[in-house]
Amino acid sequence: MKAPHSDSMRFSDIGARLRAHRLGKGFTPDTLAGKLGISRAALYRAEKGEIRKIEMLTSIANELGVSLTSLMGVGVEYVSTAIGFFERMRQLEEECQQIIGLFSPVSYLLTSDSYDGVLREVLRESIPDGTENAGASANAVDGLIEILRARKKAFQLRRPLIVSLIASADLERFLLHGLIGRHDLAPETIHRRRLMARRETEYILSLLRDQPIGIQIGIVREPVPATSFQIFRQVDRSILAISPFRLGEQPNIRVGVALITSAPEAMTLHEGIAERLWAEALKGGEAVSYLETMIKKYAVPD
Repeated sequence: MKAPHSDSMRFSDIGARLRAHRLGKGFTPDTLAGKLGISRAALYRAEKGEIRKIEMLTSIANELGVSLTSLMGVGVEYVSTAIGFFERMRQLEEECQQIIGLFSPVSYLLTSDSYDGVLREVLRESIPDGTENAGASANAVDGLIEILRARKKAFQLRRPLIVSLIASADLERFLLHGLIGRHDLAPETIHRRRLMARRETEYILSLLRDQPIGIQIGIVREPVPATSFQIFRQVDRSILAISPFRLGEQPNIRVGVALITSAPEAMTLHEGIAERLWAEALKGGEAVSYLETMIKKYAVPD
């Protein structure tokens, strides 16, 4: 039986979701192809969207532990792993003209290159002691960092417009505690992490001062939603992603379910939230002054 086709369904999108869920499950192409009883070449074709049979999609969905409707992008797509989610972000950003989002403490796409090395260290230390398969968890961190770096590199090359909303409360915690994955760190480590947080915040400050073309940053002083969200505006559609996964202070890449949707009601509600927060956010010179004061008040001396 052939898979149904509609204007809202893109086979390339199905292939992209397939790849993201495969990475999230930690399956190599050979492993998943073996479980499906197909060749690796056939799997690669499927990940490029060259798949037409519902039976094949059903088999893939069963092996990946994801619903057929989620794999096909019907309604809401649920993603239960951080690797799968951030791979989907990378894919969506490849075709994106504008990104609007509430990030904690700041959009990873706008972090400095030195942030990546510290982030790897922090994500590894956030793995709880005694975790079964700790080695696999550490390898998963490496895989996640690779995906994140690919996202940042693609962003720097393509330069889509980005509107980054930053919660002042998140920045305060970031400056006070630094980027940490656990609370029993040595004092010298905490000091180093707080110093890194200061320098990263100063990097944000430099972006506010220089105002690079296509980058808009607003500091939000009112309470914000506990989960981050991003709106991806593409040529012919907008897509919303809501995520419990965090890459900032006290990161979470282990537990949660993210969702991705183009449902009109969800889009309208979140675009309304973004517009209201942006309208009330500090921008330009006001944001610069506010952030300078925050650094003086909360950051460890450089």
